[in-house]
Amino acid sequence: MKRAYARREFLKTGVAAGAASLLAGRADGRPGGRRAASGDGAESGRALAPPPGPVVVASGNGLRATDKAMELLRGGASPLEAVIAGVNIVEDDPEDITVGYGGLPNEDGVVELDASVMSGPAHAAGAVAALRNIKNPSRVARLVMERSDHALLVGEGALRFAKAHGFVEENLLTDKARRIWLKWKETLSDRDNWFPPKPEKAPAEIAAFVASYGTINCVAIDARGDLAGVTTTSGLAFKLAGRVGDSPIIGAGLYVDNEVGAAGSTGRGEANILNCGSFTVVEFMRRGLAPEDACREALKRIIKTTGYQPHLLDAGGRPGFGLNFYAINKKGEFGSASLWSGQSFAVHDGTENRLIECPYVYEKKKG
Repeated sequence: MKRAYARREFLKTGVAAGAASLLAGRADGRPGGRRAASGDGAESGRALAPPPGPVVVASGNGLRATDKAMELLRGGASPLEAVIAGVNIVEDDPEDITVGYGGLPNEDGVVELDASVMSGPAHAAGAVAALRNIKNPSRVARLVMERSDHALLVGEGALRFAKAHGFVEENLLTDKARRIWLKWKETLSDRDNWFPPKPEKAPAEIAAFVASYGTINCVAIDARGDLAGVTTTSGLAFKLAGRVGDSPIIGAGLYVDNEVGAAGSTGRGEANILNCGSFTVVEFMRRGLAPEDACREALKRIIKTTGYQPHLLDAGGRPGFGLNFYAINKKGEFGSASLWSGQSFAVHDGTENRLIECPYVYEKKKG
């Protein structure tokens, strides 16, 4: 018992000391940054003038998250508190069928959620995967970071941990998500025993979300220059039970280095896991690349490695899936890049909360 107690106290004091040393070592109390410039009718995401305070960046479904996170940062909340509270809005929204409550289920009709969080000052992280019956996996991920000696809990173990901390189980499958799942199951094959009612029109959502990805990423820097991030998702629609994407994998769906910057992703998790995408983005920023350029370089690496898997390529030899990166550096500069056109990301730079078109590698054909 004495040995375990000593180890626990060492962990607590070690994290605190690490955070204190980082705070003490900062020479500049405020991040730099650049206002987004216009070009070709759309903002590029590259900043030109220093923002007056914190900056928050999120995926395209995160406009409410960036607004909430900025409100909390201005009130003195930590970046970690701010980004988690921001994505909780989306996790709680039954109309968003890609994240949290109302997210599309696995192939068995069961909603399984993944999430990760990472704190820059402590260089600490926590994550959960294949978590069932808990609406806010991002909050459970934070508890894994702060109240356990682990970085990732999965499945039944993650559920027991959440319940031990007071989370209440609830059914996450909304009628909307159930109808989409059922229509997918009924139209999957004409050689099984599942038949749709006749006549029956498929819900409009089915075309857009069969084999779709659903994720929200949010990263932020406060006025002191501290960084944090969160990624949360219901994952690939109709996935195999137990499938884990990149969102809860530190270094893939999220990575934060308080000396450099933060990055996160949405899109095909398997491709991102195989390339440690968010870690790669941060490492490119460490070498001096601007956030947008770092995101582009990470995508180039994924394009190259996807070539080894021909079944993932389209007729033109390009990746037949979507993947997006979002990043912010220590100076408050932000950027994003996407494999394909048509994506956007959310930014609140302290003066305006807005959506910006993602720079991209390939352009989708219209029509």
